[in-house]
Amino acid sequence: MRLTGLQKILWVAAGIATLAYGALLLRPAPAPVAEAPFRPTFALADDAGTLRTSAEFAGKYLLVFFGFTNCPDICPTTLSEVAQVMDDLGADAAKVQPIFISIDPERDRRLGLKEFTDAFHPAILGLAGTEAETRSAAESFKIFFEREADGAAPDGYSMSHSPGLFLVGPDGAWIRQFTYGTAAADILSDLRSRF
Repeated sequence: MRLTGLQKILWVAAGIATLAYGALLLRPAPAPVAEAPFRPTFALADDAGTLRTSAEFAGKYLLVFFGFTNCPDICPTTLSEVAQVMDDLGADAAKVQPIFISIDPERDRRLGLKEFTDAFHPAILGLAGTEAETRSAAESFKIFFEREADGAAPDGYSMSHSPGLFLVGPDGAWIRQFTYGTAAADILSDLRSRF
């Protein structure tokens, strides 16, 4: 069978298209675009009213938890795990700063934030800012919290919040979230693997 001029042109075009497609497949993939590191920040007052910022803890791992002193279960359970981690770290405890950020700052300051955190471990630093500072810190860590009416709770309300414990590296970059209920031994193992 003889090919007409148009058929020859179409076959040549199809061959060129096939070769071009093959060349695309063999070409190395472009390097992925590096995402900017996730660097959560905070600027909140401690119990003495001194403004504490995430930048001052450069060089240390941060274990950050958002909660409130009237929390009936999640907050005390998580802070108990953090306290156990700090005890079990021994000499390496100086490499880690645990931080409790109040999502109910006005009431928690009134009730005694330092007394609350000290009851778990003296290394836990309690911070309570203004409403705007608290919102800013929560948004930076990408966590949720809100006040909820609850007639059975003190002052007639409770707080709903994300229950994760956050690990931030010595360079200020977010490393990971430990889900609620993560055992102290697992948190300790993760930290020791990073020293």
